[in-house]
Amino acid sequence: MTPITPRPEVRATPPDHHGALDFAELERLGIDPDDVLDFSVNSSPFGPPPGVREAIAAAPVDRYPDRDALALRRALAARHGVAVDQIVAGNGSAELLWLAAFCFLDRGDSALIAGPTFGEYARAARLAGADVAEVRADPAGDFAPPVEAMARALSDVRPRVAFICNPNNPTGAVLAGDVLSAWAAGNPETLFVVDEAYVGFVPGMESALKLGAPNALVLRSMTKDYALAGLRLGYAAGDPAIVGAIARARSPWNVSGPAQAAGLAALGSDAAVSTSLAELLSARAALIDGLRACGLRPLPSRTHYFLVEVGDGARFRRRLLGKNVMVRDCASFGIPTCVRIAARRPAENQRLLAAIREVMP
Repeated sequence: MTPITPRPEVRATPPDHHGALDFAELERLGIDPDDVLDFSVNSSPFGPPPGVREAIAAAPVDRYPDRDALALRRALAARHGVAVDQIVAGNGSAELLWLAAFCFLDRGDSALIAGPTFGEYARAARLAGADVAEVRADPAGDFAPPVEAMARALSDVRPRVAFICNPNNPTGAVLAGDVLSAWAAGNPETLFVVDEAYVGFVPGMESALKLGAPNALVLRSMTKDYALAGLRLGYAAGDPAIVGAIARARSPWNVSGPAQAAGLAALGSDAAVSTSLAELLSARAALIDGLRACGLRPLPSRTHYFLVEVGDGARFRRRLLGKNVMVRDCASFGIPTCVRIAARRPAENQRLLAAIREVMP
């Protein structure tokens, strides 16, 4: 009998490694997850804004949520000055980038990625059957965005979809809006999926939505600056035809009622989020000074997270985990000599520095 097998792309594409707690790993090590201080994720350490928990508690769980998340989309459209049909909500921005690949890539198409970056862009593209090309930033230049090399690759590869993380994960580098605008205008046959999950952590940074490019789809996460990671909430914004395709392809009721309620409540808490961001950036500066005092070299970053050269990232992570402190091993990004650290509250940062001093040779 012929065995049942998945599509060849599924067999050939392994899962990608991400930050956050690996509960199976902690169980093997006998570590209580509640005892671990996690610097491996890039979400706000201050928790959800005021009113969010109350909104979640009040959300009905005995009925289906609005399948179109209309109230949330209206609020987001008003926030960005666009029409409601230019917004689609998702189960985190990760769902939306997967839907973008599903909708706009086919076998034999090409996808272009500016790396090193979030691994789900390549995974989603490969699972859709596309060929993936990557333009990597130079570590000798502290991973500054590879603007010229990317422009050449756009011309040579002529990708159907280009994935741009801005600000980039894991480097924290920011690509200027005029560069994105020139790329989009010069490559009208390419869909630029611009992932702005971390734009809220860079004061004054303008969204690619301001460009008004018809071939740009902007992804936003509400799990990072609003600290809603456990709920999974994000949205995509762009041309109605592109957004409409993603809306047609998404699963029904893809955003839960509590998530929709939390998103609406979070959007009404701008002042609290701004205060948290200012505190976080101040804590980041002090943490960087502390890491330098430990003999480490944090790389330049515009965000609250940054790469740190440690020689052997996996070993460094294991040693810190033994102290109940977690950082992000960057081997999956193709940077095995680095870890990524996201700043937390000042007292928590001091705990990280103390653990580093204990494990440093």
